[in-house]
Amino acid sequence: MLVLLGVLVVVAGFATRRNPLLVVGAAGIVTGLLGGLSPQRILADFGTGFASSRAVTVFVITLPVIGLLERHGLQERARHLIGRFAGLTAGRFLALYLLLRQLTAALGLNGVFGQAQTVRPLAAPMAEGAAERRHGPLSAGAREKVRSYAASADNVGLFFGEDVFLAVGSILLITGFVNTTYHTHLEPLDLALWAVPTALCALAVHGWRLLRLDRALAHPPISHREPEGAAK
Repeated sequence: MLVLLGVLVVVAGFATRRNPLLVVGAAGIVTGLLGGLSPQRILADFGTGFASSRAVTVFVITLPVIGLLERHGLQERARHLIGRFAGLTAGRFLALYLLLRQLTAALGLNGVFGQAQTVRPLAAPMAEGAAERRHGPLSAGAREKVRSYAASADNVGLFFGEDVFLAVGSILLITGFVNTTYHTHLEPLDLALWAVPTALCALAVHGWRLLRLDRALAHPPISHREPEGAAK
């Protein structure tokens, strides 16, 4: 039972808003020591865990590249590009992005789009550019609203689209657990087919919310409007 004190370290660390990486690392060390592991064994386990899941840190390689592209005007070029499509509003653009994100996730291409590599440098600036072309300069609140909708389009598309892919980890985990526990013969295709109606409903519901973004930007709340005489 003493090894469960590592959970208390995590709870205390997050409650006091400490660095998450340091909190998890400290919890792992505490759990290992209470479990009777030597410091050398704990360090070896950390190294083994990092090596087995090193693909999770691939984003560290892409961040400097995205930073350089942004520094040399990537977001400005994205705004300029969206300006060529007069009929493409912020809501319509994000609804299209949602559709593409869900389709690529359903094909197992989760890395094609994403928050770091697509939403921040491209999708969000393009949505802001489309909104500014139609509604004029955006207030700080409206700008944050557009950015949050861009992030939500990526999250919803990935979350509900990836379950349609047969080889996604969650599908394999469910089929393996059910077949082992209940001695059935559940195929990944069965779960993937049942995920299609859910994905379509998510596309319809959130796509409708994204399309309503244009109306919300056209009639912002009083608190989101720029005060009269504010600097342009």
